[in-house]
Amino acid sequence: MPNKFQQLAFTNSVQAAQEHYGSRMHYAKFEASADQNYLIGDAESDFIESRDGFYLATVSEDGQPYIQFRGGPKGFLKVIDERTLGYADFRGNLQYISVGNLAANNKAALFLMDYANKRRLKIFAEVEVKDVADAPNLAKQLTVEGYTAKVERVFLLHVKAFDWNCPQHITERFTIDEVRTMVQPLNEHIEKLERELATLKGEK
Repeated sequence: MPNKFQQLAFTNSVQAAQEHYGSRMHYAKFEASADQNYLIGDAESDFIESRDGFYLATVSEDGQPYIQFRGGPKGFLKVIDERTLGYADFRGNLQYISVGNLAANNKAALFLMDYANKRRLKIFAEVEVKDVADAPNLAKQLTVEGYTAKVERVFLLHVKAFDWNCPQHITERFTIDEVRTMVQPLNEHIEKLERELATLKGEK
């Protein structure tokens, strides 16, 4: 099977741009290669379920692109099987732009970022949006235990292809939890030194 991501992404106009800028020959070598980058494997699953947010791109019936950030506890975007992702959609600003766009065009793209390790995963998907009342069992499966946000609907994302991007030009950024993990050994060392200092002062 050809490289599924490139098959979807490299339209005639994209190939023309690659030809113009000199990268067409490079990518043409990979397009016919055997590639299963439409099946979620262990590496993708681990990466996806450790994210606390992602960017979702949709297009309106007028062709207007729109990007939305979806966030939640780590693991709120779940791998259901090797071809399907899902998440509980929490109440937001009530604009419903992505939901409306997907009603007219169910194709979407996801960008999942790991800024700390300079990694990113791009996913093409076709999306089903279901109200909680119409899919209570699925909503229960996708709801994150202990997270109090109101779930209005669920998203099922049928993966069509994915691609890992190179780390070039990704600026390293760290969450509060990542910073706490990084400085924990330093804090523990400081606490140890403070205890030793207190002991020495007590001996005087």
